[in-house]
Amino acid sequence: MSAQPGKPYQTHGFQTSIDIARQQTYDVAPLAGHKRLADHLTEGPQKVPSIEHTLSLPAESGRYQSIPTRPAQVDFVRPSVAPPRNRLAPSEIREVATVPERNHAKQEKSHIQSKASAPDPHLFLKHPHYGLPPALVANFAALGINDIYPWQASCLLAPGLLQGTRHLVYTAPTGGGKSLVADVLMLKRIIENPSSKAILVLPYVALVQEKLKWLRRIVQDVDKNVRDGDIDDNDDGSAEMKLYHQRWKKLQRSIRVTGYFGGSRTSASWADTDIAVCTIEKANSLINSAIEECTIGNLGAVVLDELHMLDDEHRGYLIELIVTKLLLLRQNIQIVGMSATLSNTELLSEWINANYFVSTYRPVPIDEYLVFENAIYPAATSRQLFQTITKLASASTVSLTDTMPPHRIFQPSTFRELSNPMTNSMVALAVDTAAAGYGALVFCGSRQACQIHAAIISEAMPAQSTLDPEELSRRLDLLAELRSLPSGLDPVLETTLIKGVGFHHAGMTTEERELIAQSYDQGALKVLVATCSLAAGVNLPARRVIINGARMGRELVGPAMLRQMCGRAGRKGKDEVGETYLICEAVATGLVSGFDAIKEYVKCTLLYRTMDKKIAYNIMHSALQELIIEQLLRQNDDESYGATQLGEAVVASAFAPEDGLCVHEELSRALQAFVMDGEMHVFYMFTPLQMAVNTPIDWPIFRDQLDSLDESGLRALQFVGVQPGFVNSMVQSGASLKENTPEQIKIARTYRRAYTAFQLRDLSNEVPLSVIASRYRTPRGAVQTLAQQCHGFAAGMVKFCQRMGWGMLAAVLDHMRDRLEAGARADLLEMTQVTYVKGWTARLLRDNGFSDLRALAEASAQDLVPVMMMVNQRKSQKSQLHPTEAERYNKKLLAKAEIIVASANKIWGREMQLDLEE
Repeated sequence: MSAQPGKPYQTHGFQTSIDIARQQTYDVAPLAGHKRLADHLTEGPQKVPSIEHTLSLPAESGRYQSIPTRPAQVDFVRPSVAPPRNRLAPSEIREVATVPERNHAKQEKSHIQSKASAPDPHLFLKHPHYGLPPALVANFAALGINDIYPWQASCLLAPGLLQGTRHLVYTAPTGGGKSLVADVLMLKRIIENPSSKAILVLPYVALVQEKLKWLRRIVQDVDKNVRDGDIDDNDDGSAEMKLYHQRWKKLQRSIRVTGYFGGSRTSASWADTDIAVCTIEKANSLINSAIEECTIGNLGAVVLDELHMLDDEHRGYLIELIVTKLLLLRQNIQIVGMSATLSNTELLSEWINANYFVSTYRPVPIDEYLVFENAIYPAATSRQLFQTITKLASASTVSLTDTMPPHRIFQPSTFRELSNPMTNSMVALAVDTAAAGYGALVFCGSRQACQIHAAIISEAMPAQSTLDPEELSRRLDLLAELRSLPSGLDPVLETTLIKGVGFHHAGMTTEERELIAQSYDQGALKVLVATCSLAAGVNLPARRVIINGARMGRELVGPAMLRQMCGRAGRKGKDEVGETYLICEAVATGLVSGFDAIKEYVKCTLLYRTMDKKIAYNIMHSALQELIIEQLLRQNDDESYGATQLGEAVVASAFAPEDGLCVHEELSRALQAFVMDGEMHVFYMFTPLQMAVNTPIDWPIFRDQLDSLDESGLRALQFVGVQPGFVNSMVQSGASLKENTPEQIKIARTYRRAYTAFQLRDLSNEVPLSVIASRYRTPRGAVQTLAQQCHGFAAGMVKFCQRMGWGMLAAVLDHMRDRLEAGARADLLEMTQVTYVKGWTARLLRDNGFSDLRALAEASAQDLVPVMMMVNQRKSQKSQLHPTEAERYNKKLLAKAEIIVASANKIWGREMQLDLEE
């Protein structure tokens, strides 16, 4: 629908892209839908496409002109299809010296030639030595894995590995195929031993979710080797009973993969899964439960990915605990540990008594460079570079480029925004990559830097080269998807995405990050600016990886993280080569009881392998005494040791000992005077102790929230130690919390947890995430992360209370945990079990006639579409959408509505079955 001349569009309070376009000047592309060709290809007559559609684009004068396009490539006319004129131009990158051919490139060519001339039959997964079922081999082939690398074959065929009788520790570069080795060993163990289970441990939720999808595709239609005699084969009875038994047989033979991580809504138990894909904390909790319930014998394999996390000061001890317990059990459990960044593989293999394997092979070679002061140096000379810079520190008159000739140089920029050499080189490298049609990953040290750098790079993206209409359409679809989210479209993203530049950091919601990452992976976005969490959390390859600065956050980039980031460069099937550029700004559980058994436990630790034995035993003695003093452990008359009830509760909850003691103190006080006539006391309890370390407090907001509390809420916060007078004094003085003494640290923790509890309260009362983020002036992604972390902490609190025998308190906490997980009040808990139905969506469904789960199951999908359009008010304003776009949006909502109805039917049917059985 077009507007009348001289009259504005109906915007309902929002600027449309037409309004924005009229405020800016534009460059005119030479031909819409065609990439700019090289000069020697553009000479002579050119064929002009038939003019069946035209796009109205602003000319240099500001007036609009028509440019022909191909109707087959642009499905409908959208406003603002041409990016605005660039304010910046990237600097030219000039060649200075020729770098010799890489040795690893020669090795790669040699490997390819030898492989092509005489293929080794062991390089194919269908080889009988691997013993993999045809369905599994076919699934690997469907995902592009037909053969394996020589190093993978050598590793898998080492004695005892495929048979599950030996452990394995190995390292291989990122992109070198290390995950496949662990997948084969784990799946073979599950298939050949149907009663066995496996645990795959990953450090981050994003990795767990990604691996979950991958494994479910790999095991589809793959059967375990279950003998018919092992399944109840009674087919007597009706046709319905026979069908039931057939489904039961199929279920028993299928491989069930379940994800366990903070914020997951899985109801699957340990008995319901074959492969558990877990975060570190969840894996430790699962193993503790299996030991306690005497079902640990069902565990057949444990895969520890990112084994270098042993060095992590906060979570590394949990990995060591997992391995130590498994070694002490002496069960038939195969341990497989892997990482791209292990430097002590041999030591770890001695600890675990495992085979070890080190591979340096990478299918796609990487060129590594260091950038300093507008010059590029091969990374092979970086040590010499650092030495030279150090010498020049006191002799600034000498030119570095004279001392060490660079490989390439950047022309200094005349633009003020690019006057900093770091920014200048970052923009030049990113734009150069995008102009060549490849993807670039830019790593920055903070969330704010991501957005700033993305905006600068987008301003310098080549304006004269026209976009392929299909690529432009995909970017517009991405913008429409982001607008349809409950949190809306970030204004910075709105300006950068159309130019092919996105950013990715923890301050964004999960849905935003997934959509941005997917668009980059599919090529719609050419440049992605991210924090270092992307390097470890999402598998996104790039032709060029650009690391902007040696600091990520407050810390210097360590060797492990540097290799993680560099490992994103080049990936088989996407690129033939990869490049990395580091831009430097300057030089800068009932396992043991007796004393002898405890000594055996210590011998199984990594600590015992890395220090003098007497020192290790002294540490053991000190730890035992400290645990006794803290009443987590007791010493019996026969000099054996046993866990106290408090100690058992700490282990069951998976809390660290110091956190468990703090939780015990708070819950003990709560038992004496728990505020039951409101919610604030529970939400304060559910706030993780770790959140109280760095959570910033906006004191005026804190005061406003206190003022709005009812008598019950105020009484609850005063009970835990919050004083309104102290909050008022902080508002008036503008001071910050002091944390110099233990007492000050305790007070600061109390106020930070109370401030966070307000956000949890809002989440559980159906307040939209974007509203919470605005209300507390915090990133939307931070609110979402808070909710995910609180789910795990709340589950630990419930287990703690149950183990301590505080059943009534456990019941109250469990009910509120369900509300927190659902993001809804109590009356909607049943409905929020349905896929895609969160708290706010459930409330709208109820308010519009779908009163309960049964009503939702019996609904027509078409009837749900109007309600779903109400979930996002801005998107529901159809006057803002072109008719074709509105039709596409309706189809997308209808597909989602069909999934909702199907999910509701499944849950309702399951509940009816349970009622019949009872």
